[in-house]
Amino acid sequence: MELRSVEELMDLLYACRGERSAAGAGGGPGDPHGHALRTAALLRRRRPADKELQVAGLVAPVGRLLWPGSPATRTADAVRPLLGARVARLVRRQAHPEAWDHDDDLASLCQADEEARTAVFDAGVLEDWRTVLELTAARNARLGAVD
Repeated sequence: MELRSVEELMDLLYACRGERSAAGAGGGPGDPHGHALRTAALLRRRRPADKELQVAGLVAPVGRLLWPGSPATRTADAVRPLLGARVARLVRRQAHPEAWDHDDDLASLCQADEEARTAVFDAGVLEDWRTVLELTAARNARLGAVD
């Protein structure tokens, strides 16, 4: 499956609100929706100019809705046409700890992901990210037209 619009992606991200992982429920560490928001918020604080890195932290739970098991590669394939190669690469490689030491962006993403598992703070709402997703998708569309 390829995501063709920010609206499709937003629908999937909103659908993650009802999902629960084995770790818990109610916005805590076992809530994939809340975890994704916290990860993206942590990345926004640490790397405010790097929208693609923030988006990579936000979209991770999408794969859980589409594919069981470890969906990182399929999630990356789904978001690549919309959000670009870099976001897809970060999502795909996040599942491979051996790659973290060789890539500062990936290390930042994984550190935020890990911290978001136990951090408790108000990370905002998904709608806060719509503009960032739209900007990332528009930038990718312009770059794709040149390639």
